[in-house]
Amino acid sequence: MKEKRDREFDERRLYRRRRRIRNQIIAYITVGIFFAAIVVGAVIGVRKLMEIIAERRQAAEMERQLEEMQQPDSENAVVEPPEPIEEAAVEEVDWLEEIVESAIAPMPLEDKVAGLFVVKPESITGVGKVITAGDATQEALGKYAVGGLVYFAQNIVDKEQVKEMLSKTASMSRYPIFLAVDEEGGSVRRVGSSIEVAQVGDMADIGAGGDAMAAYNAGAEIASYLYELGFNLDFAPVADIVADVSSSAIGKRSFGGDPAAVGGMVSAAVGGLQDTGVSSCLKHFPGIGAATEDTHEGMATLEKTADDLRASEFVPFKAGMDAGAHLVMVGHVSAPNLTGDNTPCSLSAEVITNLLRGELGYNGIVITDAMDMSAITEYYDSGEAAVMALKAGADMILMPEDFEAAYEGVLTAVRDGVISEEQINESLRRIYRVKYRDRIDQDGNVVDNISGQQAPVEGEGQEGAAAEGQEGEAGEGQEGTVAEG
Repeated sequence: MKEKRDREFDERRLYRRRRRIRNQIIAYITVGIFFAAIVVGAVIGVRKLMEIIAERRQAAEMERQLEEMQQPDSENAVVEPPEPIEEAAVEEVDWLEEIVESAIAPMPLEDKVAGLFVVKPESITGVGKVITAGDATQEALGKYAVGGLVYFAQNIVDKEQVKEMLSKTASMSRYPIFLAVDEEGGSVRRVGSSIEVAQVGDMADIGAGGDAMAAYNAGAEIASYLYELGFNLDFAPVADIVADVSSSAIGKRSFGGDPAAVGGMVSAAVGGLQDTGVSSCLKHFPGIGAATEDTHEGMATLEKTADDLRASEFVPFKAGMDAGAHLVMVGHVSAPNLTGDNTPCSLSAEVITNLLRGELGYNGIVITDAMDMSAITEYYDSGEAAVMALKAGADMILMPEDFEAAYEGVLTAVRDGVISEEQINESLRRIYRVKYRDRIDQDGNVVDNISGQQAPVEGEGQEGAAAEGQEGEAGEGQEGTVAEG
């Protein structure tokens, strides 16, 4: 009996001791929760109080578990920790692609087709010499949403006039628009021949100096005044190889005759232009420096084979592409050893799709040389040439002789299934990647004033309407319209 009483006494004492420990734990938890609720509630408020309530619920659960532990025959309960909740991976959004797709998707087919053309302002306004953006420009851009306008010496009077003209033109366009010019330096200076800007000299002289940084500085110098004026595309640099200046139609516009050296110069010039905010355009693929004829005047022939071009002409073009050149211009020279006939390279799928896109891997914008040159106009009408260029793989048509005929020709070809709308869309994707690439922040916001779907300002440009319709004197600006891009 005594042993039984002693055992019962010990069990009651053990039970009391466990209950005392349990109560202490509960008291500590309760006090801790109380003070935590005061502090957290003062600082954070209702949101954190909800967390305190959850903690109290957790304390209650712990009390329940402690009570279970006091049962004489119960086993010690094992409390499993909650499994960690894996956070879903944050998907990285390519905002550039998102904005490009959102810009293209709602476009009517007519605007998509117009967006493949870069033309002179006179071609869509019907005005003899455009020197301001007024009613005629606004009406023309409302009818034809062209992808770009290219300006020549006849369009340039002074700095303030150019700034105002380009700014108004951008605001009148429904979509982002290329405002382009031929500003190579040296003999080809549309801006520099009309107003006072920095002179960088001939590319041949820069190339002869052997310092690629000089080419970079030349590109940056040109881009700095173009950007200030409102231009965003320069048809430069020339990537052609010229071994003999005296016999080449390109002359001193090239950096020289050594492929590797010219490649270094071209790469640097691309960097100088684009680092300063102006898109560059390599010209004239596949390389026309060895041609003695001028495509402005008629057919010019390049007798080199594909292997010849790979060892020489392709080198500077590849260097410029690797440097990130936004555009490549394809020349009108015929290359029978490449194409098998006299088809101009600008209209050849072998040159554009197989060599430029395929072999060299270029996925930027491919634009034709000016389509109003005799090498095209003597053999093809405007609509035919435009359709051929696009079917060959070009993205943009530069300066067709008859813009409306070229536009209608392409529009009909798409409607008839000769050119697929998806091909048009893919060209527009390349174009808009360039137009938006430096204008999108990490959150997908357009960070400058050249956004898509800009509405024209009511009444804007009224003052300059009369000036825009002004006819230039016969022969004015001919220097600017003779040389291509």
